[in-house]
Amino acid sequence: MEILLIGGLWLDGTAWDAVTPTLETLGHRPQPVTLPGQGDGRSSATLDEQLSTVLAAVDATVEKPLLVAHSAACTLGWLAADARPERVAKLALIGGFPNEDGQPYADFFEMRDGAMPFPGWGPFEGADSADLDEELRQRIEADAIPVPEQVARGVVRLSDERRYEVPVVVVCPEFTPEQAREWIAAGEAPELTRAKQVEFVDIDSGHWPMFTKPAELARLLGRAAR
Repeated sequence: MEILLIGGLWLDGTAWDAVTPTLETLGHRPQPVTLPGQGDGRSSATLDEQLSTVLAAVDATVEKPLLVAHSAACTLGWLAADARPERVAKLALIGGFPNEDGQPYADFFEMRDGAMPFPGWGPFEGADSADLDEELRQRIEADAIPVPEQVARGVVRLSDERRYEVPVVVVCPEFTPEQAREWIAAGEAPELTRAKQVEFVDIDSGHWPMFTKPAELARLLGRAAR
């Protein structure tokens, strides 16, 4: 199966380098997506441009792909499902939930010089980063790409209710499937409350399993693709 991989904030396509070999061994065709402003050197990129890039990747697949989105990019994956509900076979959400229509995309941290730089590890202490050793923390921080302000503060626009028919797999890294179910049932992720088919899978990792558990993540995504 063709598998499109979308990294979260501050990540470029190389974030999936340790995941793709196992996916290929399993017979799949993984394709990391380089987002405008996150790997192509464009600091003025917009959320609409990131979505257009994801949609172009979806449209270029021969068969319906598994679309994989990480963290804040879970909203970007959901936007793609909204724009192409008939073209996305399944959506895997790693460590995040999609925002609703009218909400900002990812306006979480301080902006500097027109972008949102990685804020350091303080906001991620605890379960998010417990499995990251010092060397890996330094590497992730050194490679982190400031997210263009027009991406982070872009407004989510959803229009096609057929998005709720796209099957969803919620991959639970720093939280458990039970917690995810509780949050969704409590209305804390309204878009998934309305989704017709949602399954939950656990992975024993922090927020960045593509770095700490890449082979396990690949096998999990391989099962989702089947």
